[in-house]
Amino acid sequence: MSDLLIVTGASAGIGAATAQMAGFNGWSRVVVHYGTDKAGAEETAAMVESMGAQAYLLQADVAKPKAIEKMFAKIGELKPGRIGLVNNAGVVSPTGSFADQTPDKVKRVFEVNVFGAFEVARQCLMLMRAWGKGGAMVNISSAAARLGSPNMYVDYAASKGAIETMTIGLAEELAAEGIRVNAIRPGLIETAIHAKGGAPNRLDQIGHTPPMGRPGTPEECAEAVLWLLSDRASYVTRTIMDVTGGR
Repeated sequence: MSDLLIVTGASAGIGAATAQMAGFNGWSRVVVHYGTDKAGAEETAAMVESMGAQAYLLQADVAKPKAIEKMFAKIGELKPGRIGLVNNAGVVSPTGSFADQTPDKVKRVFEVNVFGAFEVARQCLMLMRAWGKGGAMVNISSAAARLGSPNMYVDYAASKGAIETMTIGLAEELAAEGIRVNAIRPGLIETAIHAKGGAPNRLDQIGHTPPMGRPGTPEECAEAVLWLLSDRASYVTRTIMDVTGGR
């Protein structure tokens, strides 16, 4: 039995970088979760193992509570010991103004980014309590939660606002149990999320606007996540850390 890190949405971006770097940060076993991008998840898993950690590839649609439940049942069979969670899986809808935010579009974003993240955290909490070893959770928010992302991703921004509220409430509930809950708030990061939202050139247009004059990388976000999960952050909970280049 050894520590186990669970990373949802680990087929690309911040999730992939976090899983790949986990071995350097003391995690000997990593659950590489994916929704639809199996090839990307397999690449992540191969990188995890090349770094000396053991990878477990698990698929689940986080918009479906039963799928999350089944995934955590499989994780429980791994005898996880101390558990870390990176609650990262998320989606964006195509960019548009608020008038473009149809009920179906908003529903899909919230099903994955909010309801899915809530259920992942709940299932993980039950597993942490079952093993009695404490642990840490890091939720992935976004600078959009405080910027609002007008004319682009108001639905996405609102979903990340919900994640921040969940982080604060859950952290206060669980502190006495030795379970820490934090979040990071990435800014303009070099990932495929912009293309998925229909704005593939977004970083070319505004990547220079943070005070540091450049966009960030998934690896820079992963460093923050892995620090918050580690014992080096043992007195840190209920914290939302900006990784935004000062934006």
